[in-house]
Amino acid sequence: MSIHLKKEFAWSLLVPTSMGVRISPLAGQPVHCSTTFSMQATSAETNVANIPASLGLPVKVLTNFVKDSPVALFIKNSLAGRRMAYEGKEVEQGGPWGFRHQFNIADSGFGSRGPRVHNDRAGEVGRSLNVNDFDLARIFEKEGVQIMHLSGLIAALSPETGAFCLELARAARRTDTRISFDLNFRASFWKGREEELHGIFTEIAGVSDILVGNEEDFQLCLGIEGPAAGGNSIGSQLGSFKMMITHAKEAFPNASVFATTLRQVVSANQHLWGAIMHEGNTWHVAEPREITVLDRIGGGDGFVGGLLYGILRDWEPEKWLQFGWASGALATTFLTDYAQPADEEMVWSIWKGNARVSR
Repeated sequence: MSIHLKKEFAWSLLVPTSMGVRISPLAGQPVHCSTTFSMQATSAETNVANIPASLGLPVKVLTNFVKDSPVALFIKNSLAGRRMAYEGKEVEQGGPWGFRHQFNIADSGFGSRGPRVHNDRAGEVGRSLNVNDFDLARIFEKEGVQIMHLSGLIAALSPETGAFCLELARAARRTDTRISFDLNFRASFWKGREEELHGIFTEIAGVSDILVGNEEDFQLCLGIEGPAAGGNSIGSQLGSFKMMITHAKEAFPNASVFATTLRQVVSANQHLWGAIMHEGNTWHVAEPREITVLDRIGGGDGFVGGLLYGILRDWEPEKWLQFGWASGALATTFLTDYAQPADEEMVWSIWKGNARVSR
C-alpha cells in the first residue's frame, strides 16, 4: 500500500493523547536543590504534532480535560498558541483526590550528570479516554484525516485507553486513514499486563502503515528479535537494526514504512544521533553524527514529527528521513519537550550542518 497522500482532508494529522505539564528547574539544575521552576504543557503525541503544526499543517488533538481546572486552561492556551485544534470531554474533578492532569518533573542534566525524570500520574484524567466521547464518523468520514498518529504510551496507559486506541485504529482503517504507530514501550506501564498489551499492540501494528520504535520497543512490544538495548557503539549495530526491521516487516506486511532512531550518549550535552528507515523495498540511513544537546527530552518525538511532515508534504522518501533526523536534532536545542521550527529552512539548515547566523 502506497504511503503517498494527495487527497484533501480537514486534518493532516490527528493525535489522541493525555495532556500534562512538565515542571523543570532553570539552567539545567537538579530538581532536588532548585527553588525556581518553569512549566510547560506537554505530551509525547503533541510533541510529534508540533512539527507539522508549526509549519502550517492542520492538526487536531483528541484528549480529556479536568473541568474548571486552571491547569487544563493552561494546556488549552498552550495548544491554541501552538496552532493545534483540540477537542475532548470535560471531566469533573471529583474533589481533591479525584482527576487531574499528570505532572512530569524533570531536569535537563548537564555534562557528566544525566537528566532525571519523575512522572507523577496518579489520578491522570487521560486514563479515562473513551471512544464514545468522540464523534468518529464526523472526524474520520466528514472532516477526514490524512494520518492518525498513535503512541504506545497512550495505548498502555490503562485498560480504557488500550480499548480507546484499538477502536480509533479500527475506525481509521475503515476510512482508509493512514496510521502511524510509535511503540514507545514503558516497563512500568506493562508490568503485570504483558499478555493484554501484547495483543493490543499487535493488532494496532497489524493495521498500521508507519511503525516507529527503538530496539527495545520492537522486541518488548511485538516480540521482534533485535540488537541489545542500550548498546554504546551504534555505528557497528546498523546491521542488527536492519535485521530487526526486516523481521518486523515480515511480521507486519501492511506497514510500508519502518523507522528507528540511533542515539549514543557521550554526555548529557553531546550525543551521536542517527536514524534508519525502510520504505517499500528501499533502505534510507542517516549515519550517526554528533549533535549538541540542550535538553534531550522530545528528540525522538521530533524525529517522528519531521518524518510525518515529509510524508504529508508528499516529498521523496529520502527527504522524510532527513527532515525527521533534523527535526529530532532541533528538538534537543529547545528547553521545551517540543521543537517549534520557524520554517522548513531552519530544519534543513541542521541537516546541512549549517549553524551560521541567518540575517
